[in-house]
Amino acid sequence: MKINIKGIDTNYIVEGEGKCVLLLHGWGSNIKLFEHIISCLERSHKVIALDMPGFGDTAEPPCAWSVDDYVDFVLDFMKNFKCKDLILLGHSFGGRVIIKMNSRENLPFGVTKVVLIDSAGILPKKSMKQKIRTRMYKIGRTLLSISLVRKLYPNALEDFRKRNGSADYNNATPLMRQTLVKVVNEDLKPLLSKIKAPTLLIWGDKDTATPISDAKCMEELIPDAGLVTLQGGSHFAYLEQPFLVNKVLESFLGVKEA
Repeated sequence: MKINIKGIDTNYIVEGEGKCVLLLHGWGSNIKLFEHIISCLERSHKVIALDMPGFGDTAEPPCAWSVDDYVDFVLDFMKNFKCKDLILLGHSFGGRVIIKMNSRENLPFGVTKVVLIDSAGILPKKSMKQKIRTRMYKIGRTLLSISLVRKLYPNALEDFRKRNGSADYNNATPLMRQTLVKVVNEDLKPLLSKIKAPTLLIWGDKDTATPISDAKCMEELIPDAGLVTLQGGSHFAYLEQPFLVNKVLESFLGVKEA
């Protein structure tokens, strides 16, 4: 289904009846990757999921957005469903949006439970080697952006970015690259203590994008949080171990047995 939010045609789905659950996907992902979770939760919940701007079948935002811009968008989207209470579930970038949302006062709904799956939000400390690499990248990008250099070597800047940028950065459009830079450079660690709802953390112990140390930090700082570790799981452990993830969600959210 499509709905226009802030001038953006937004792709979304609604399945099931009962308590409202909002699913927010990760960076570069879309609602299709939540299929097994939706099939599980819709047995006793009203499941709402959307492709956030710039992903799936939803158009890009009009300019480079911050995490707050995505929060504003999701809140506008949820006005259409008039949920008095809401369960929030997010993977990676979706978790980042949820953390930021929970830091706000006077939300238009009560947050009854939170599920963060391999969530982003904690800014990693850079080693000296990483700092030097970042500095050299910025210098190289500046030099290759000079008009004369671009005329002589028109593909050099893009080739340089592909060699040095992350997969998420390289796969993004120019606008979404700007958005990614805004998003990943914001540290949400100081906001974790503001999540008051009972929170379930589901994490792959082999996650290299948001390491298990992030999960342990969140468990410590969120007042009412518990961690379920998926042995051998990557950043997409919820796709690798769907049966176990669904069982954990059934228990935490009180989903009816199939």
